[in-house]
Amino acid sequence: MSGTFKCVDLFAGLGGQSTGAVMAGHQVIWAANHWPVAVEYHALNHPETQHSCQDLQQADFSQVPDHDVLLASPCCQGHSKAKGKNQARHDSSRSTAWAVVSAAEACRPDVLLIENVQEFMDWTLYPAWADALARLGYTLSPHILDAADHGVAQNRVRLFMVGTRSKHPLQLNLEREPQVTARSIINLDDGNWSPIQKPKRSQATLARIERGRKELGTDTFLIPYYGSGSGLTGRSLDRPIGTITTIDRWAVVHGDRMRMLTVSETRDFMSFPEATKLPKQKRLATHLLGNAVCPILERKILKALPLVA
Repeated sequence: MSGTFKCVDLFAGLGGQSTGAVMAGHQVIWAANHWPVAVEYHALNHPETQHSCQDLQQADFSQVPDHDVLLASPCCQGHSKAKGKNQARHDSSRSTAWAVVSAAEACRPDVLLIENVQEFMDWTLYPAWADALARLGYTLSPHILDAADHGVAQNRVRLFMVGTRSKHPLQLNLEREPQVTARSIINLDDGNWSPIQKPKRSQATLARIERGRKELGTDTFLIPYYGSGSGLTGRSLDRPIGTITTIDRWAVVHGDRMRMLTVSETRDFMSFPEATKLPKQKRLATHLLGNAVCPILERKILKALPLVA
């Protein structure tokens, strides 16, 4: 393979993989997702792409146009450490990964690029899933990457599984880059600020702010507004932000006031272009962004794929 690839994007969402592919100089000719809102905004940002809104576990992949690279981000919630208590729903979400096998069987692209949380490989059925792709002629090579090591201002560790129709696994040579700090994105003159000391402010929030001030020695920093999974203290603006999720969870503390991230800041922390079209409703925009792949990292991965023989 060399030159420009034709790509399709399964579970495309807002289009982090698609946007990264376009940044890398490739074409995204077909994209699909089951959620109409995601398809709507993917189409607004990629009008040249053919779109399908459907349950990909029921898809007829023989109707998908010929392509070189299959991009896929099957549901990750069932594998994540933060998956919660709804086991039946998570069992169902894990099964979305089988759509990748169905697509590979029907289309036989040269390369598969599958993004998920790293716990995907701990899935009980992962050996069977990997064996199914091996029987279709694909050799898998897992890459555990932190977006912060590759030009994104966010610590976001994800699995990128590269599948190639080759004898040996393809190990991408991705050199680390200097980290981009949260300070480069946070705009202290923007957003809806409120006093830290106000009625009904959570005592847990006040405690995190106080610890942050003491431990960081500053009055300007980030905190996780919801404490689980992100520590109990502040986070310096001189490092990347923690993982962006589908809920509005990162707050900026500045002096005696605080606010949540703006949508534009969340967009920039995810490394989407400024011109990206997003819903006006903050909740929807945050959900789409937090569920996406970081385009800058995707671009870097795809730029390495011409090495595939």
